[in-house]
Amino acid sequence: MNQETRNWAMLLHLSVFAGYLVPMAGLIAPILIWQLKKEQMPELDAHGKEVANFMISTFIYGLVCFVLTFLLIGIPLFVVLAIASIVLPILGAIKANNGEFYRYPFLIRIL
Repeated sequence: MNQETRNWAMLLHLSVFAGYLVPMAGLIAPILIWQLKKEQMPELDAHGKEVANFMISTFIYGLVCFVLTFLLIGIPLFVVLAIASIVLPILGAIKANNGEFYRYPFLIRIL
């Protein structure tokens, strides 16, 4: 992977954090980057699918944690999910910057 592709892949992983600044931007920004750049940079397509699967899986896990909060086990699971939502995209960005592909653990692979 050339440096430009590695930079875009790193930005793709880190764009998940845009939702902390602007509501819904954490969902829209990664999908936009992926869809706009995947034709020019075919290596970016795999990163885009991985980030999209991460977002979908995080949403599903969040719903499950919400339901489990009524049994009180969902609260610590929410904490684990929150930590994973911060750490895993950073690890993905670091790997992407090194030219490697990072597979997020515990994902539901839909795409």
